[in-house]
Formats: sequence, structure tokens, C-alpha cells
Amino acid sequence: MIKLILSLTVGCLLAGLVGCGSNFGFPGVYRINVEQGNVVTEEMVEQLRPGLNRRQVRYIMGTPLIEDSFHEDRWDYRYLLRNGNELLSETQLTLWFEGEELVRAEGPDAPNWAEPQSEEPASEASEAS
Repeated sequence: MIKLILSLTVGCLLAGLVGCGSNFGFPGVYRINVEQGNVVTEEMVEQLRPGLNRRQVRYIMGTPLIEDSFHEDRWDYRYLLRNGNELLSETQLTLWFEGEELVRAEGPDAPNWAEPQSEEPASEASEAS
């Protein structure tokens, strides 16, 4: 009798622990794609320019996923696409403001806002010849 109770207890514990595994899945079970966050397209990022106010940025990009009350000058846009436990796509864009104006963008898909080249190197080259 004790062996039966012990084996049932061990069996129940093992069955319970199998459910805790993160990579456990039944073969043939369909897993849906799960989208989380803000979809950030290339067209949206191309519209961003330094000097845009917060309202204009919100119109272009939508409401940020993370609008931290401790970092009011930082807006985070993050997008994840998962199929079960597999990460299919990830996009992250962080926008920084000074006051009400957009000043900086960070992330792998951030726009390149290089400072315009001054004309001094070209004029020095023409004076040298």
C-alpha cells in the first residue's frame, strides 16, 4: 500500500514538473504568432526629424510603449513578434527629447541625423589650388 501511494505521489510530482518546463510542447499543436508593442515601419522612422515636438512625434509614431514618469524625456517604442517561445522579429527605437523637441533617436533602426557638412573643407581646397 505504501509503495502504491509513494509511486502515485512521485508520478503526480513528475507530471506537475513537466508542465513547468518552458520548452515543453505537444507535437502538432499550432502556436499562434504573438505581436507585442508598437509596429515601427521604415516610413515612420523616415518622417522623424530633430526639432519635432512631442505631439508631432506621437502623430507619426503612435503612443510609446514605455513612457516612464522617471525619464520624461525618453520614449521607447518596442515591437516583438513571437511564435510560441521562438522570437521571430524584434525592433527597438528610443526617442529622446529636450523640453518639447526631439533631439536624438537610438536603436538599430534609428535614423541617421548626421550634422550637415560645413563648406570650410571645400573652400580651403579651392584656396590651396
